[in-house]
Amino acid sequence: MTTENFTWTRVTPTEFILLGITDRWDLRVTLFLIFLPVYLVSLLGNVGMVLLIRMDARLQTPMYFFLANLSLLDACYSSAIGPKMLVDLLLPHATIPYIACALQMFVFAGLADAECCLLAAMAYDRYVAIRNPLLYTTAMSRCVCLALLGASGLSGAVSAFVHTTLTFRLNFCQSREVNSFFCDIPPLLAISCNDTSLNELLLFTVCGFIQTATVLVIAVSYGFIAGAVIRMHSAEGRQRAASTCGSHLTAVAMLYGTLTFMYLRPSSSYALDTDKMASVFYTLVIPALNPLIYSLRNKEVKEAVRKTWSRFCCPGPEIWPQLH
Repeated sequence: MTTENFTWTRVTPTEFILLGITDRWDLRVTLFLIFLPVYLVSLLGNVGMVLLIRMDARLQTPMYFFLANLSLLDACYSSAIGPKMLVDLLLPHATIPYIACALQMFVFAGLADAECCLLAAMAYDRYVAIRNPLLYTTAMSRCVCLALLGASGLSGAVSAFVHTTLTFRLNFCQSREVNSFFCDIPPLLAISCNDTSLNELLLFTVCGFIQTATVLVIAVSYGFIAGAVIRMHSAEGRQRAASTCGSHLTAVAMLYGTLTFMYLRPSSSYALDTDKMASVFYTLVIPALNPLIYSLRNKEVKEAVRKTWSRFCCPGPEIWPQLH
């Protein structure tokens, strides 16, 4: 067949083969035994945080409204990856249908970007609370909180739509083997037979814009927070501000550090085998750590946990006559 008669045809595989984290069976079993408790801690911790905030009247504030939605995001995006990864660790060959792969990428990318925006909204919330506590509930009204939450979700959805659409318009004629344990963008670009320079540019630009914009919001908010804390005369007020802000900054550092390492690099520096460990960290470990970070360093959450536990598991003497 001559070059003149050759026409490029779109190649759409029915499924992809996920190479996973390792091909050694003993290591896969070990990883399953490690990751299963981590995922369960993530799921139970985040769902428990959402329920706790919903049930305790003292936690019905903008700060805990955002924290409940952060926990919900963590539970959802770890569940978009975790269960299938755990099952695939015990299978000799892991595959994922083409449509399911696209859906997994869209859900995960959208929730991850939405979480970045939500962390920025939480930083602004802390700034308003510390800078002017008397007007806090007025400035952070329910409408404002819902608008910030909606903007976070919309940003994540638009970003995920752009990446998923452009990624799955590519041809995958060289290989169906994805060198990862889920459908992430860099491993799929690596097996495409098209020019992926536009995809890489958009990945760097869109992710870079979201992360840069949200980091700027966080940095400016904490700049004002630092100034407000310095002017405080109460040691108790400073300690309270440090407690709530410290938890948030820890979560920000973990997520942004990992995402920057994963996506804001030139394609020539991608090392997919090394990146798998970073992917495990932000898909499973960070969602499991966030509830612990926000609960262990927060007196109100610890008190709510104690009272909820006492109410349901250790009923007080006043209700013992009813039990008998």
